[in-house]
Amino acid sequence: MNKYLLDTHIFLWSLLEPACLKPDVAKQLENPANELWLSPISTWEVIILSERGRIVLDDPPAAWMRNVLATLPFREATLNHEVAIQSRRLHLPHQDPADRFIAASAVVHGLTLVTADRNLIEGAGIYSVFSNC
Repeated sequence: MNKYLLDTHIFLWSLLEPACLKPDVAKQLENPANELWLSPISTWEVIILSERGRIVLDDPPAAWMRNVLATLPFREATLNHEVAIQSRRLHLPHQDPADRFIAASAVVHGLTLVTADRNLIEGAGIYSVFSNC
C-alpha cells in the first residue's frame, strides 16, 4: 500500500481532466489498496480558483468540495503545529505558503506528494513526479 498526498492540480486533474494524468498515475490513484490524502489547503485553493474563474465546477465551489469529500475516500492531511514548523524548514525555490504547507504535510504525515509542480520537484528531493499536463 502507498500513501499519496495529491497536490491541488493533481486532485483537480483526477476529477476534471483525467487525460492530464499519466496512465501509471491514474492506475495508482484508482488502486483501492492505496491511500489518497488531501490537504485542507487544496480545498482552499480549489475554492479560490473557482472564484477567480480559473476552473469551472458544476456546483458552487464549497458545495462541490463537500460533495467530493463525502463521495471519494480522501484522508485529510491535517494542518498542525509540526506542519507549520516544517513548512519553514523546506528548501523550496519560492515562498508560496500553499505549496509549503502541502509539501510540509507530506513530510510530517509520511506521505508521497504527487505533483508535477517543478518548484516542488526541485526542492529538497523528497517529492515524486507522477504527472505532466
